Amino acid sequence: MANNEDINSLSGLTNPIIPIDFTPHDGKGSKAAFNFRWIHAVMFVFAAISGIAAFFVLTARSVSLEIDPITAEIQIVGGPAFQLGQRYLIRSGNYDLTLRNEGYHDMATQLLVGAEQAQIHPFTMRKLPGMVSFVTLNMEDARVQIDSVDFGLTPLIDIPVEPGEHQLTFSRDRYLDYSETIEIEGRRVEQRYQAVLEPAWAVVSLITSPSGADVLIDGALVGTTPLNAELIQGNRDIMIKLAGHKAWQEDFDIYAGQDFAVPQVDLIPADGLVLLRSDPSAASVTIGGEFQGLTPLEVALAPDINHELTFFKNGYHSGKSSIRTEPNQEKEMSIVLDPILTSVSVVVEPADAELYVNGEFKGLANQTIELMAASQKIEIRKDGFVPYTDDFTSRPGLDQVIQVSLKSLEQARIDQILPIISSAGGQTLKLFYGGDYTMGASRREAGRRPNENLREIRLEKPFYISTAEVSNSQYRLFDGEHSSGTIEGTTLDNEAQPVVQISWTQAALYCNWLSEQESLEPFYDVEGEEISGFNQNSIGYRLPSEAEWAWIARTDGSGSQLKYPWGGTLPPPENAGNFADITVQHYLGEIMFGYNDGYFASSPIESFDANYYEVYDMAGNVAEWVHDYYGSVGSIGTEIDPLGPELGQFHTIRGSSWAHGSLTELRLSFRDFGEEPRDDVGFRVARYLEDI
Repeated sequence: MANNEDINSLSGLTNPIIPIDFTPHDGKGSKAAFNFRWIHAVMFVFAAISGIAAFFVLTARSVSLEIDPITAEIQIVGGPAFQLGQRYLIRSGNYDLTLRNEGYHDMATQLLVGAEQAQIHPFTMRKLPGMVSFVTLNMEDARVQIDSVDFGLTPLIDIPVEPGEHQLTFSRDRYLDYSETIEIEGRRVEQRYQAVLEPAWAVVSLITSPSGADVLIDGALVGTTPLNAELIQGNRDIMIKLAGHKAWQEDFDIYAGQDFAVPQVDLIPADGLVLLRSDPSAASVTIGGEFQGLTPLEVALAPDINHELTFFKNGYHSGKSSIRTEPNQEKEMSIVLDPILTSVSVVVEPADAELYVNGEFKGLANQTIELMAASQKIEIRKDGFVPYTDDFTSRPGLDQVIQVSLKSLEQARIDQILPIISSAGGQTLKLFYGGDYTMGASRREAGRRPNENLREIRLEKPFYISTAEVSNSQYRLFDGEHSSGTIEGTTLDNEAQPVVQISWTQAALYCNWLSEQESLEPFYDVEGEEISGFNQNSIGYRLPSEAEWAWIARTDGSGSQLKYPWGGTLPPPENAGNFADITVQHYLGEIMFGYNDGYFASSPIESFDANYYEVYDMAGNVAEWVHDYYGSVGSIGTEIDPLGPELGQFHTIRGSSWAHGSLTELRLSFRDFGEEPRDDVGFRVARYLEDI
């Protein structure tokens, strides 16, 4: 409590605060109470409904349904939908919508309400078909088609037709079609369409002299003259026929409703029919000077008139006759023509050959024979000889000789052999008949190597060999991706340079490819990508055998053999070949200093002089794969058409290249071997002569 002094000390305040006593509440006083009544439930429900309504209003979308027709009854199922005038309040979602209206098909579809606040959804109801009747006023049984669909025959009553525009057609046999475009209202509304069909014919009057002739319209008999025929419009073929008379025929354009009369037709008596024959047949016939054809021949001749006939054929005297026929009469006439003969001498070698004239045996060929003055097939035959056949025409009054020398079958076979052929790859190949020679080199020959044993060779099979090495352009016909590469920046890949950087197997596969292009049996057997063997009886393309290559390179037709491509001594003459010379002295160690061929690496094929057989680059430019496996060689006796060892790892390489300049390598007996591609090794192609 404050003391009096304190109170007095505060007396100076304008509004002094005076404390009073306070006693705490003891909890025994009165309390207020809440009683729940029905009004509270009503208020709670109202508040909940109001909240839900407010939530619906806030989340609903304003949807306008544009229905055609606007009188359709609308039913929406799948959630609350409230109509407010012309619009609905609907929450977003998918609803089932059903539309109904008299005269329309009921429509059940989906109403998809999106997230947009205001939306318009158009719907068009499909009208029910219209009930349409179709009649033809001047007949029944006309066919009704709507849009080319057959609906039946008139009359047709209350036929359901879909609303809209349609093409209506009435048609009936022998009447013009009636067509119009109609508009069907639909909605079960009744409509009626009618038509009058017009005839599609015209009446054509026909009279003949004499009467009673049959009338055919487009080949069908319709009556006899006189006749009034109802003919359908269009182009019509009218034919009138009467026994003993020529038929009358003409085309007319008939127009519906335009009747007309054909001027009287005067029928002409029929020709007589005559069959003309001759011996020999195929004689020419003229009647009254006009050519009629070749016998046997059937001709129609005007009756009651004499007709002059002439028969003639080369090698025969002409024959004349006359004939007269009755109307519609059939007759036959035959005539025999006499041949015109002349003497012809036949002189034949060999003397015992036989003579045939037009396939008929006439005896030994050496004789004088009577031949007709007409073209005749002369044949002279003898076993073992090629028959002689020719068409010969003798000339009366002239001395004529048939002189023939028959050619033996063997000579004919030889004559058919081509000395030069071209391959599908563009190579030119020459034919050679080898013979006997010695391959290899004597031990006393300077530069000889141990693998150059002397061998006696006989080439009995004639063979073709290409006059030049295979070029890059020729090889790329087989392998378009191949590149021969470069040396020290110098290309080996120009089109005319020889192909290099290929293995022996690739060269053999190229040969098989050439054979396939010309439908020849391949020489090499292939398993996968490897050569597994060869067929020595094949005439397909192959690599030259070593024996063939050496014969072409070393022989010169005189019986002696060359040591070097140009002869027997060094240095080579100018333009002798492409060897290792001063052009490659900074690249190769062993060269010929006294020679300059002008090329650092390989040159275009055929750039230097050919050898005795006009074959190029048998030495120099690139060395060449040959057919044979590399191995020990040499035998007792003569080897006939050898193809080398049966097995081996390496294949033989023959000839020097642009990289060779030593005494050993320049010799034509030099033999090398390899397995992998090299930049100075290419190849040429060969094949055996085909048996003819």
